Amino acid sequence: MPRAIYIHPDGQRTELEVADGQSLMLAATSHDLQGIVGDCGGVMSCATCHVIVDAAFIDRLPPAVDTENQMLDYTAAPREAGSRLSCQIVMSEALDGIAVRIADPQL
Repeated sequence: MPRAIYIHPDGQRTELEVADGQSLMLAATSHDLQGIVGDCGGVMSCATCHVIVDAAFIDRLPPAVDTENQMLDYTAAPREAGSRLSCQIVMSEALDGIAVRIADPQL
C-alpha cells in the first residue's frame, strides 16, 4: 500500500499507509492526525486541510481546479508554492512516499 509522510509544523513526521484512491485528508482524519481538520468532509469549502506538497511531488499531481485555487487564497496560513488542499490529493502508486507539510494553523 502506498505511504504518505505528513510533516507537522513542529517538524515531527507521521507516515501513514493510504489506500489507492483515498484522499490524503481522509487518511489523516481517519488516523486522528493533528493539524488536518477537514471540516467540510472534502468538498473544497473550508480549506482546513491545507498542506504544502514537497517540490519533488508537485509535478505528479494534477493541477488545482479553480475552486481549489480560490479556497487556497483564503487559508488561515499563508499560501505557498506547493500549497494544496489535501482533500484533493488522491493517493496512487505514483505518489508513494509523497511528503506534505501541514500548514499552521488551520483555523
